[in-house]
Parts: sequence; C-alpha cells; structure tokens
Amino acid sequence: MSKTNFDALLDAGVHFGHLKRKWNPNMAPYIFMEKNGIHIIDLHKTIVLLDQAAAAAKQIAKSGKKILFVATKKQAKEIVAERVQKTGMPYATERWPGGMLTNFATIRKAVRKMATIDKLLNDDAYNNLSKRERLQISRERAKLEKNFGSIADLSRLPSALFVVDVVKESIAVSEAKKLNIPVFAMVDTNSDPRDIDFVIPANDDAAKSIALVMDVICASIDEGLAERKLERDKKPEDQTKAEKAVVDVDDELESEVED
Repeated sequence: MSKTNFDALLDAGVHFGHLKRKWNPNMAPYIFMEKNGIHIIDLHKTIVLLDQAAAAAKQIAKSGKKILFVATKKQAKEIVAERVQKTGMPYATERWPGGMLTNFATIRKAVRKMATIDKLLNDDAYNNLSKRERLQISRERAKLEKNFGSIADLSRLPSALFVVDVVKESIAVSEAKKLNIPVFAMVDTNSDPRDIDFVIPANDDAAKSIALVMDVICASIDEGLAERKLERDKKPEDQTKAEKAVVDVDDELESEVED
C-alpha cells in the first residue's frame, strides 16, 4: 500500500514547481503541466517514486546502516532535524563542511575532539585553568557541537545521503557521487535529477511539502529499525555476540585507518 496519497500531496503543495523560465529541462518527465507561468509537478509520479524511496530507506535502516540527511536551507533545517533526530540517523542542518564525505577521517577527528573536551570538563584539572582558558574551551566545544554534534554517532561513511534541495546541497551530492554513495533527494523543477539515485519530484521550498516527505521517509526508517530489532531478538545469543564481535573489529580497523 502507498505510504501517502494524492490528496495529502496536493494539500501540502508538493505539486508547485518553480517559474517556467527557471526550469531544468531534465525535469521534463516529472512535470505535468504549466499553469500561470509555473510548472506543476506530476503527483502520480511523485507517489510512485516517494514510495520507492521509502522502501529503499527502510531496507537500509533494517540492515543497520546509516542515511545522512542534509538540509541547510532555512525552511527545511528545523523540520529535518526534528524528524530525523527521532530515528537516530545523522543529519547536517547547519552547514555542509567541505570534505564531510571525501575527507571523512578529518571530520571524525573533529568529532573525537568533542569527546576529548568532554573528558576535560569532567576532570579536576579543568577547575585549575584560568577563567579565560575555560571560556575558550567552552566556546570551542559549542562550535564543534553546532557543526558536528548531529553526526557524532556516524563512525563510518553513510550508506546513503538524503538531500532537500539538490541545487543548495550540490557539494554534498558531488561528494557522494565521487564515493558511489546513493543519493535520495527532493528534486524541484529547477534541479538536475541525473545525479540522484532516488528522485522524489517535489516542491523543496514549502515547509508543508518538506514535512510530508520527511514524515514518509522517517516512518519507513522507523519500520526498518523495528523489524531489525525484532529479528535480532529472535536470533540465538551466540549469533548476536558473533555479529557484535565483527562490528567491534570493523570499528577498530577504521579507527586505525583514521589515526
């Protein structure tokens, strides 16, 4: 059964594209018509493609892998952060630091620095520092939290990227493609869908449109995580321990590579 329906998409304004003069010709297959100089997205295609994307996201979550959500535009960041945070998936809504994917080891060092500062804050030696030094440390910790706090649990490259606004997040999409990381994206009529593996034709500017798509995707992720937990609970204890040992070894190897 479809995760959503035509009326819900219509009510959320998912069908409203950009002005005709701003269109990207590669979006032609997803455009239903032009009305008053504005392109109208074909919602029947949106339903099919959104459901496909949701099914794929569910399988990624069920397999225990991570999807990194990227949405730095003003009208999307809070919506995405609120919904993705509940799923436990990583997200970037403040800014996209260049090299987030292609220079992942450096990003991980910044994340580990947060952990180092946290240990210092709980150490008696911290109280012996001058007021100025403590202020500098707290400011650095706050800056790191703002930029990397939402990806603190991302210990290895994500298995997929989810982007709101392909044009705005072009650098993120480019990095993902270089590393052959699949990209899910809300693609408006002014965007080029050719580099996107899971195209979701949709209005990427309206808050209601973004919220609806995120609700569908995050609900599917929650389903995948729930099914994964159910399957793991059914597995024999020795098999579960063996899987955990493999994960621990992978983490150790990755840590050695980063160092």
